[in-house]
Formats: sequence, C-alpha cells, structure tokens
Amino acid sequence: MTQTILSEMENHTAVLEQIKETIKEKSVELIHLQFVDLEGILKNITVTVDQLEDVVEGKQMFDGSSIKGFSPINKSDLYLLPDLNTFAVLPWTVEEGYSEARFLCSVTNPDGTLFEGDTRNVLKKTVDRAAEKGYTISVGPELEFFLFKADENGNPTMELGDNGGYFEPSPKDLGERVRLEIYRALKAMGFTIEASHHEVAEGQHEINFKYADALGAADYATTYKWVVKTIASKYGLHATFMPKPVFGINGSGMHVNMSFFKDGENAFYNPEDELQLSETAYQFIAGLIESVKGFAAITNPLVNSYKRLVPGYEAPCYIAWSASNRSALIRIPAKKGMATRVELRCPDPSANPYLTFAVIAAAGLDGIENGLTAPASINEDIFHMSEERRAELGIENLPGSLEASVKELENSELARKTLGEHVFGEYVEMKKAEWDSYRTAVHTWELVNYQAKF
Repeated sequence: MTQTILSEMENHTAVLEQIKETIKEKSVELIHLQFVDLEGILKNITVTVDQLEDVVEGKQMFDGSSIKGFSPINKSDLYLLPDLNTFAVLPWTVEEGYSEARFLCSVTNPDGTLFEGDTRNVLKKTVDRAAEKGYTISVGPELEFFLFKADENGNPTMELGDNGGYFEPSPKDLGERVRLEIYRALKAMGFTIEASHHEVAEGQHEINFKYADALGAADYATTYKWVVKTIASKYGLHATFMPKPVFGINGSGMHVNMSFFKDGENAFYNPEDELQLSETAYQFIAGLIESVKGFAAITNPLVNSYKRLVPGYEAPCYIAWSASNRSALIRIPAKKGMATRVELRCPDPSANPYLTFAVIAAAGLDGIENGLTAPASINEDIFHMSEERRAELGIENLPGSLEASVKELENSELARKTLGEHVFGEYVEMKKAEWDSYRTAVHTWELVNYQAKF
C-alpha cells in the first residue's frame, strides 16, 4: 500500500471523526444526500443520522430511471457516494436539540465504479485530464439572480421584489435584508463571501463567493442556488436563475473566472508580457474561441438563454477577447500575479455548473495541447461597431438560438469527448425536445400580434 493511499485513508478517517463530532454537537437528526440531474437540478434523499456509517460507504441505493438523463429502467439501480468535504449543517433547520445536515454526492454503479451519467463525475474526468498535464484548475463563478414576489401559494408572480439599481442601498434595495440572511447561511455552510450587492436591473442581485478548485466551485454554485431559493422563500419571495425573466432590462449571467496552476504557480501569469499573460494563457484563450460555439448549448442551455445574449444589455454575443473590454466574450480582469485569470462572460446561471466548468476547462486544455494562437485582442466597443467593422476584424457571433447551439453541439468533438457518450447523447436529445416544445407552442406574442389582425 503506497504512502499516498495511506495518507488519503487517514484524512478520510479524520474528516469523518470531525463530522461525527459536529453531528453530536449540533444534534443532527436527518442527513440529506444531494446530487444533480442532467440539467444541474438538485435532487435529495433524506436518511436518519443512524445510517451514517452505511451512507459514507456508498451503500445508499436509488432508482436512476426516475432521474432525467440517468438510467433506463432495466439498469436503474444506482448508489450515492458522499463527498465528506461537502458536509454542512443547514442553518435554517437549527433549533434547540435538533438540526439537519447534507452531503453532496457522486453517483456510482452497483460495482462501485463512477456512473458516467453523473455530471459531477464528468467534471472529475476533466480535472483528472488537467492533472495529467500537471495543472490544477481554479474557478470563480459569479451568479446573478432575480427576486420576484410570490403569491399566497408560494408561486412566483411577475412583480419584482424591489426597484433598486446598480449598487443602490436601502431603502430602494429591498433585497438587502434577504441577501444578508443568504450571506449568513452561506457563511455558516463554509463559504467565504467576498461581496454582496444589488445588480443593474430592478430586482436583480449578486453575492460573490471565493474561488475554489473546479469541483469545489461547482459544488458551491449548486449549493448557492439552493440556499438563495430557500432563504428567499422565507421572505415571501421567489429567487430565479432564469437568464432573462423580464424583457427590456438586463438578464442574469454566470461569469466564469478560470485559472490553471502548475507547481503552485499561476500558469497564466507572465510579468514580462505586455498584458502579463503567459503563452499558456494565450493558448487557453485561443481554445475557448475555437470551441465556444460548440459548447454554448452547455453554458447557455435554455431557449430563454438566447434572449439574454443580444446587444444592448451588457451580455456578450460576439466572439472576441480583451484585457479590459466588457463588450468582449472573454475578458482578462485587472488583477495579476497569482490572481491572473480568464473570464468567460457568456455562461448563465441556469447552466449545470459541473458541465459548464468541464467544457470550458477542456476547451482551454485543447488550446494548450494543440498550441493554438489567440487572435488579436479587441479594445473597441463591439456593441457599437458596424456589422462591416466586425466582419473586417473577423468577429463572429455566438449562436442566436438554442436550436443553432444544439446543432453546433452535435458537431463538437470536444463536447462529445468531454461529456462522454452517455451524457452527450442524453443532453442533445433533451435539448432537441426542449426546442421542439418551444417551436410548436403558441406564445402570447403571436396572439397579441396576429389574433385580431388576421
């Protein structure tokens, strides 16, 4: 037995003992075993604390045929393997002598191997691929959301929770109190919160948490969305991560900041370069530009996603990069040194973060492995360029609809390789069905414009 395996076993034992101490100290009675489906929607099985030993050994079975994109009914038995590092007591359940906790889990087959349909496992494979090249992946996602008032049944209305604007404080920012409780809940669950503020649009908010390794960041993003929705509901509000819930105002994004590290150093940083970027960083950028059309259906997965990616609302729809220009798809934030990173601005918060981080990292890795050359950076305001000027500079558009994105996805070898045949096939079919459902529905706009006229 190698020293590495011994060390991992010792660490596992130490973490488990700490969890048991917390369970006793906080009087935890129920444990929620959480995982995500193909869309990144959180699922949940609840067990009593008495089953902890079996649970941590991955003995909790469930019916995979009931989960979107998982297993056919004749191969439906799957198991949950908790990640001990994701254990957290749920602050809103704590009362005298009682509380609940959760684990985020990976999904395994009956023989203990990782289930290929689990999107958390898809990201793990990409992390392993980077590790083979000596890289660790650091990710900092920024998820915006809207708060709408809920009706007496808890269903969302179209009435926004406030009419505040960018960085506005109370009394206009009525979401301030909600954000404070979200912040406290996230902090109690192990998050490091860096900033909280009202966003540009009425009723729109953002709470930023510290970057983490790729898997940890995806776990954080998944947990964040759940906590935001849970706390908002306590205030009679509905939180939505739908990218464009209101016409005529800004939509919500999930900007993804990513860095590669090697031997403890930021592989994207080169102090001698004009922009302080390394050749690795330029190759990573080139990989994103090369592959972004093919993975847009992952980072922007809804029909509604493409109503955000239009000119006029600060969301990027043109494929270009810049060191400072926020109209570009890819931006290099000002902080350098260990903080050097590449920010991809098209993803939105409805995306499955495990798949999103996987395809972004994989595209960057392809750029590095193939020695791709990044095009010249664009420092002009692309939103106000003429079509002729964009053509002159070779600036292409992102796909303009889910239908167009899915067609690009079908032809993407990078996406197929990164997602694996199971997830790739299930995802393409799911999105085709979603587009067809939208395409054949009769919408309010059609009734308003055509019913009386014709």
